[in-house]
Amino acid sequence: MKIIKQVGILFGICWISLAVEAVLPIPLPASVTGLVLLLLCLASGLIKIHHIQEKADFLLGNMAFFFVPAGVSIIRYFDVLRSAAIPIGVICLVTTVLTFGATAWSVQLTVRLMKKRERKQTGK
Repeated sequence: MKIIKQVGILFGICWISLAVEAVLPIPLPASVTGLVLLLLCLASGLIKIHHIQEKADFLLGNMAFFFVPAGVSIIRYFDVLRSAAIPIGVICLVTTVLTFGATAWSVQLTVRLMKKRERKQTGK
């Protein structure tokens, strides 16, 4: 029963995000809307982490499987992609550097906040 509940919560959020996508006047993918909705539910306490932990871990553990269709599509349209190889390469390089930078900054910020919180709790 626990598994059905966890899958139901995740699919329910996906369904709601599809409905929100249809209503929004801007083109925002339902997957992004769903992630934001899940984040808001977790942050507000509406959904507790233990409500979805097991199935979320399963999906994350098998994430590579979900990229197989995308990989097949890339191979299928390789001729189209080859004609734009340089712009795609530049975009990949720039976004990789930006992602590394944002991740490093986020980690530093998190460490600082955790140390600050720890100091408050210990009274130092």
